[in-house]
Amino acid sequence: MATKPPKGDPVQDAPQVAEPKHAAAGLPAIGHTLRIAQQQMGVKRTALTLLRVNQKDGFDCPGCAWPEPDHRHKAEFCENGAKAVAEEATLRRVTPEFFAAHSVADLATRSGYWLGQQGRLTHPMHLPEGGDHYEPVSWERAFDIIAEEISALGSPDESVFYTSGRTSNEAAFLYQLFARELGTNNLPDCSNMCHESSGSALSETIGIGKGSVLLEDLYKADLIVVAGQNPGTNHPRMLSALEKAKANGARIISINPLPEAGLERFKNPQTPQGMLKGAALTDLFLQIRIGGDQALFRLLNKLILDTRGAVDEEFVREHTHGYEEFAEAARAADWDETLKATGLSRTEIEQALGMVLASERTIVCWAMGLTQHKHAVPTIREVVNFLLLRGNIGRPGAGVCPVRGHSNVQGDRTMGIFERPAPAFLDALEKEFGFAPPREHGFDVVRAIRALRDGEAKVFFAMGGNFVSASPDTDVTEAAMRRARLTVHVSTKLNRSHVVTGARALILPTLGRTERDLQVGPNGKSTEQFVTVEDSMGMVHASRGRLAPASPQLLSEPAIVCRLARRVLGADSKVPWEEFEKDYATIRDRIARVIPGFEDFNARVARPGGFTLPHAPRDERRFPTATGKANFTAAPVEYPELPEGRLLLQTLRSHDQYNTTIYGLDDRYRGITNGRRVVLVNPEDARALGITDGSYVDLVGEWKDGVERRAPGFRVVHYPTTRGCAAAYYPETNVLVPLDATADTSNTPASKSVVVRLESAPEGRPETRPEARLEQSATD
Repeated sequence: MATKPPKGDPVQDAPQVAEPKHAAAGLPAIGHTLRIAQQQMGVKRTALTLLRVNQKDGFDCPGCAWPEPDHRHKAEFCENGAKAVAEEATLRRVTPEFFAAHSVADLATRSGYWLGQQGRLTHPMHLPEGGDHYEPVSWERAFDIIAEEISALGSPDESVFYTSGRTSNEAAFLYQLFARELGTNNLPDCSNMCHESSGSALSETIGIGKGSVLLEDLYKADLIVVAGQNPGTNHPRMLSALEKAKANGARIISINPLPEAGLERFKNPQTPQGMLKGAALTDLFLQIRIGGDQALFRLLNKLILDTRGAVDEEFVREHTHGYEEFAEAARAADWDETLKATGLSRTEIEQALGMVLASERTIVCWAMGLTQHKHAVPTIREVVNFLLLRGNIGRPGAGVCPVRGHSNVQGDRTMGIFERPAPAFLDALEKEFGFAPPREHGFDVVRAIRALRDGEAKVFFAMGGNFVSASPDTDVTEAAMRRARLTVHVSTKLNRSHVVTGARALILPTLGRTERDLQVGPNGKSTEQFVTVEDSMGMVHASRGRLAPASPQLLSEPAIVCRLARRVLGADSKVPWEEFEKDYATIRDRIARVIPGFEDFNARVARPGGFTLPHAPRDERRFPTATGKANFTAAPVEYPELPEGRLLLQTLRSHDQYNTTIYGLDDRYRGITNGRRVVLVNPEDARALGITDGSYVDLVGEWKDGVERRAPGFRVVHYPTTRGCAAAYYPETNVLVPLDATADTSNTPASKSVVVRLESAPEGRPETRPEARLEQSATD
């Protein structure tokens, strides 16, 4: 029997605030996990489902992409992973009757939290042109509608095919294959909004846009630097890896504008000692000013150069290029400028240097705190310089570790989900499938929004995700989506993107990771299928759901792509779509022939735990760059300038969310419960601005275009952030991030360095101001 969804849409701007925590996980995490899981799934389903998460014969968690150890605990999941599983395996259902009772206009006033809490989608739904309610539609008619709109386009490049990170390798490969046989490279994905800066910097410097470490390397490291990352909320299983590294003698430097409970102390819920006492993780906390990381690493590089014997001269001579130009730039680093850019003291930087020089094996981990700035790519290049100087790439226990977010976001890119594909990849597709893929680069996320806004794109198709809430400049994005002729979303649950539609809209419900996937084979019998994923460290493994599907109307993502392709491309297609739908092993056979590293794919993925993809810098100290070596780089030091009376805002997640999915209204590690519209401000900054704790303000974004962007009604929370810096949750603050405020080279939205001023809200909380309440709903 289905559980009941919450009745009302709770107010999110009146939280209770307590002191932030100084430890993560432990008994509270267990209690919260079980409470959320049982609310969504019930007791029996909770036990049966959670014990299969991340197991070798189970399913991959639909949350983060952190790798699993070879020897796994029976409860190989974290609190947020359990929440992700519970929301997918929920007993709540969104049926055609739900849509009959709620118009699109009604749903558009609801928060993202409320929408997500309604449950699993059960039927294909269609919003006809001029209609005000979604209506049930057959799968055949849904594909006809898509084919009608695509055939009416002047060019295939007027269509956009977006991908979320949770799509399997098989579905992603088919999806890009369909788009390219159709004739477009418009394949934006969530990487464009998160680690595109990492890929850009690493491709240039070491020749491959992925991290160079495996999980075992963390256990062998002498020093682990965690920069711009909050593992306790975003990748909680990383904390157990850091705990093990500490037990093996590693030291940890944390670099972040906010203190994060998980990096202070981790109370491992899988051991009695961990539950009671926990392990202190951080040895040195550098509370950096937002955007000051490049300046910090540049100065550390200067100090390494100035220390006799600190540079690995043999590695530099044999394996690198561009050292002299880099060294000249690094030696010009200035202490005063660095202290201004970072907000750190000289003593703190000297302490960090001492730990760096004492380490023979160093790993640098990072996430959005480094990638979402205008100067993100030069910052990550500087991190690479830092590691190259002491030979810390291609050595056990050392290397670059960009920690990816969504499960299989890295695998999607490996499978060809990229708007700027390499010629060799297109050559391989052409050889294997006998059609000529387009060679012109397509739209990334930001360019896709511009194309929709300007009428250059008319059909938008999303394979998973919540594009509207994930994208920057909310008002611009929503207006752009509404200009489309057709918007299509392949989804498991309801979200904001379903109510910001083109003239016509489709919702196509799909299987989740937790569910059994049965396909009818050539013999007429149903055969159970599995899919594969790639984790953040290049490990590929199988994922097998076991639950009965939420509805008999659901199709798998591979089946949706195959049926779509057969309907749109017709009999002229050179791809065996029907064969692929019936047997996913045939898809993997083709992947093996197209993508290096996947040779003998089916046999290798059948092994428990899967296999590791090759990584030339890690495996051979071979760097497939234009120079044939690892490239040192030199770029001017940049950091955000802050006008007087303003603050530098970073957007971030609460502990009760994963990307745009809101599981609840608490952020207990930061001491915030029952609300989301808060802005975290240093008490000294608040006093200087005349803003009291608990008062309400509007956040007003300022940018060079002269147009202000406003997010109304945020409760001020005095919080130990770096001076001059503030923080607030997304997607509520995405409205403040201009579409054109992006990272150089990667075009990633610069969501971590938004200049804002705080204006007192004259009438208090948003629900007292109807126009603000509507704006709140529109940006949730």
